[in-house]
Amino acid sequence: MATVNVNDFRKGLKLEVEGEPYEIIEVNFVKPGKGQALYKTKLRNLLRGGILDRTFRSGDSLDAADIQKTTGQYLYRDGDSYVFMESQTFEQYALPTDSVADKMRFIQENAEVDLLLYNGNVIDMTPPQHMMLSVTYTEPAARGDTATNVTKPATVEGGAEVQVPAFIQEGNVIKIDTASGSYVERVKN
Repeated sequence: MATVNVNDFRKGLKLEVEGEPYEIIEVNFVKPGKGQALYKTKLRNLLRGGILDRTFRSGDSLDAADIQKTTGQYLYRDGDSYVFMESQTFEQYALPTDSVADKMRFIQENAEVDLLLYNGNVIDMTPPQHMMLSVTYTEPAARGDTATNVTKPATVEGGAEVQVPAFIQEGNVIKIDTASGSYVERVKN
């Protein structure tokens, strides 16, 4: 397993701490007036989602977490889990609803996603940056309501609600940013 020197710490780096995978979500360099330099980090447990605050001395090194990123496909929801299929091996993996529910708002069946594997098991999924979804319900625009950036709520496939410009109508296909849940543009048919 590869080792990572504390001097190379950066946001997003994945490490193994006490036998579990963690991702660095914050790192700060601290040089006290006396003594050795320190790196204060905030780490997110990739298995359970908990946050850990750790301080490391300059010169320390840790093992890099053995995490692979692969493409997969969302298949279906099965009770309290979502089922995904890895694209190369066609193996199916279930992720608990509580760990990925917020990422699944705009994901439709058969959508392509990125899967994170640790020791051969899927531990997380990342949705595509944008999804194209059809508007299933929205109120008609009020006549004459053309002031700058007027938005209205619209329901898209899957039941999620998005704020859209007044000109969007039912049946339009729109592009949505899955990270922020915001409208990007109307897709031409």
